[in-house]
Amino acid sequence: MPGDMSWMKARFDELNDQSLLWEPPTLEGPNVPRCQMDGKPTIMLSANNYLNLTTHPKVVAAMQDATAKYGAGSGSVRAIAGTMDIHLEAEKKVAEFKGVEASLIYSAGYTVNVGLIPALVTGPQDVIISDELNHGSIIDGVRLTKASRAVYAHNDMGELEAVLKANDDAGRKLIITDGVFSMDGDVAPLDEITALAQEYGAMVYVDDCHGEGVLGEGGAGIVDHFKLQGQVDFETGSFSKALGVQGGILAGTEMTRTHALNHSRSWLLSGSQPPGVAAAQKAAIEVLMSEPEHHARLWENTNYFRKELHSMGFDTGESVTPIIPVMCGESSTAKAMTHALGDQGVMAGAIVFPMVARDKARIRTQMSAGLTREDLDTVLRCFESVGPQVGVI
Repeated sequence: MPGDMSWMKARFDELNDQSLLWEPPTLEGPNVPRCQMDGKPTIMLSANNYLNLTTHPKVVAAMQDATAKYGAGSGSVRAIAGTMDIHLEAEKKVAEFKGVEASLIYSAGYTVNVGLIPALVTGPQDVIISDELNHGSIIDGVRLTKASRAVYAHNDMGELEAVLKANDDAGRKLIITDGVFSMDGDVAPLDEITALAQEYGAMVYVDDCHGEGVLGEGGAGIVDHFKLQGQVDFETGSFSKALGVQGGILAGTEMTRTHALNHSRSWLLSGSQPPGVAAAQKAAIEVLMSEPEHHARLWENTNYFRKELHSMGFDTGESVTPIIPVMCGESSTAKAMTHALGDQGVMAGAIVFPMVARDKARIRTQMSAGLTREDLDTVLRCFESVGPQVGVI
């Protein structure tokens, strides 16, 4: 007899009653601004594809050519026999893009955090100091360590300093923060964090998943945005957002790369990136560096869309990036708004508990360089129509 699984049904009913179920739609083609979803034409506002690179001809061609040359997979983990020259070429391009000595590419942004964070501390004599709104992958990485832990209020530099003072006698001190916070679209004050770290002898770890391709000169990221090259110890990120491919990024010194390569279990024990993916990673960065118009268009769309939402009376919270939330309050309200927008051909997902606090549900819109002004105006008319229906404006 199989085990008793009735608890799953009870949990399902509980989530359903609270409007907290995830019901992902189905794409029937590429994830682009004008896509086909659940059988109908849709304008996509819920993708991380900020620069619209997932279908860029140079990125697609690089993947196809490398697959034909190297095969569909590498045949091993990289530490044993799975490292190919195309992997190393991609890592050199990442280092050039980030303005650092070296980089290491992981299977995903998630696996960077769960594999690297435990390799940076040893035991309770060390302390990890984390922003309260850090991504779940950071939280999971911290949970895998034996270090002491402290949390400071979101972007509160006074509280961060108090925590640093309280842990002045700790061994290793590691401050971890998201660069761009994925639910609110606000930015960590990395300049102030770095200054405090230097004052109190702490290391700085920033997850720049939503900053790459978005912040900084030409999209080089949050470290470049604050001009802190050489002052941030661990800069991590992801290819699956603005760079339009897949994979995780660690950027820093050559010693940082060597340490991670030898101690990070999620890198050591994961099959290496398919060679086609590695080639696409390199190509995506080359496109971003050589075609700055994608980055410029992203910000044109961002500034226009946020301004128009404000003029209608929508609350976009603390956003200063292409992540633009429309605050709804209750989960049921956010769900109702998502469904109403979907009926008009707009995909804008509801973000509800536990991703955000129970009373902080929102529609999270995400801008793309591929959205035209006509697309944005169509979407804005939908928001203007739906907002009063669900009581958001």
